[in-house]
Amino acid sequence: MDATGSPLVPQPAFPPARAPRRYRGRALAFVPALRLAGCGAAILAGRLWGALRGLGLPREERAARRAARRRREGERLAAALGDLKGAYAKLGQFAALRYDALTPEVRAAFATLRDAVPPLPFPEVRACVEAELGRSLEQAFQSFEPEPVGAASIAQVHRARLPDGREVAVKVQYPWLRSSLPRDLALLRALLWLLAWRRPGGRAARRRLLDEFARGLAEELDFEREARVAAEIARNLAGDAAVVVPEVVASHSTGRVLTMSYLPAVPILDREGLQRVGAKPAEVLEILARSYARQVFVDGLFHADPHPGNLFVLEEPGPAGPRVLFVDFGLSRRLDPELRREMRLAIFALLRSDREAFLAGMERLGMVAPGAAPGVRAALDRMFARLRGEGAAPLALGADRVLALKDEAKALLEGTAGLQLPNDLLLYARTLSYLFALGAELAPEVDLMKLTVPWLLRFLAERDPAPAAA
Repeated sequence: MDATGSPLVPQPAFPPARAPRRYRGRALAFVPALRLAGCGAAILAGRLWGALRGLGLPREERAARRAARRRREGERLAAALGDLKGAYAKLGQFAALRYDALTPEVRAAFATLRDAVPPLPFPEVRACVEAELGRSLEQAFQSFEPEPVGAASIAQVHRARLPDGREVAVKVQYPWLRSSLPRDLALLRALLWLLAWRRPGGRAARRRLLDEFARGLAEELDFEREARVAAEIARNLAGDAAVVVPEVVASHSTGRVLTMSYLPAVPILDREGLQRVGAKPAEVLEILARSYARQVFVDGLFHADPHPGNLFVLEEPGPAGPRVLFVDFGLSRRLDPELRREMRLAIFALLRSDREAFLAGMERLGMVAPGAAPGVRAALDRMFARLRGEGAAPLALGADRVLALKDEAKALLEGTAGLQLPNDLLLYARTLSYLFALGAELAPEVDLMKLTVPWLLRFLAERDPAPAAA
């Protein structure tokens, strides 16, 4: 049976090995440069025209027009980034998280970027796979489906069968990405200048953000790293029979081609599919909560993209019930010891309502720009006052209130000048946020916070290693 429940049929024969069509436009620096320059010129012209039209209008109407103009600018820019794919689409997805850096209108437009693009023609896929594996497709595989099962901003995935008959999924990176990365990053640096935000330390913040983005993108383009991460997470979760990580096929994997075992499964939010395989949503959510709590609070290495397209339930449940399948480990993070320590201290400060200790931790992480501490302190006063108004300890809040606090944290980042989160911390927060939102949709009757608290308490009880002697 395949992932939809239909019987497996013989896979198609290999298409003829036509000469691949080269994407000359992608190899020429002026193509994305011209597209972005045209987009930037239209944005600047719109701003000038808007300023002229706003002369003499009441303040409220001018503000409404500015918000509408920023929304149009974001939509125009998001469309351009999505069409250019690769680093450009990834920047849009990255920027959608930056509540501390970009306006709500621009972020909302970037949030519409979907990690799905038109697929690469099969001759290009064949050429890439054969160049990476050093042998013909016919030698490497018994069969290889020419139509991908999915295409995203940096790669697409094909089903195939190995010579020994094993079903696999083959992730193939678009061949131009690595060679174009230095040029793309230079253009994106100019783009961030265009989107400059008026906050204290803005220039340093832009440089830091682009550096974080570049490091993260380089990691996602390294499929050998993704294979290592998948294997490590599989080892960490090996004691939980309800969690499954596909096995990497090393003989058919390189830095740009990643081959992993294929396992028939149903999407995690497919209620009809879950019912067909006998999986209760509440049981599935408990497995997710347990596995993510272990990754985040114990192992420190976690799958950082828990959207429904990366989580499945196997069609063949284990003896004790459903089994959850994780796929796509390109976006993953390892929390370094310093960040884990600061997170622990921040939670303790939150539990004690100690604003100054909380602010000191933010300053140690470089989250507060020079001169911005008074404004940040005032914003923290308001946040702590709201928490005290809840009438319950933070760890006793329900999952619905945790989601509401997430929105308050967004408002804090948006409305506080000079405040910026490290990207690893944002990914951590986004992962937990996605997980709570997924839980509310999958099994709203289950309180995810209660499932998470025991693991959080274990995290808080850890002892930090003593600092090295000078």
